Amino acid sequence: MARKKQSQNIDGLMLNINTVIKNRCSLSDEDLKNLYEALNLLQILKKKKGKTNKEILSVVVKVVALLSNFFK
Repeated sequence: MARKKQSQNIDGLMLNINTVIKNRCSLSDEDLKNLYEALNLLQILKKKKGKTNKEILSVVVKVVALLSNFFK
């Protein structure tokens, strides 16, 4: 994936996670923990230079797992 497109996708996901955090007053502590951890992983991924596809995939899998726990 092109770097610009990848960055836009990460930004969009981060924005949406922040929206959920701010607009949902009934989130449990566990839900907030999962959302903040996913957000943190995405921020680290966005800042990291020279990442390989394997590293990107690893982070994406972790973020998807955290978001799946949120939606259960």
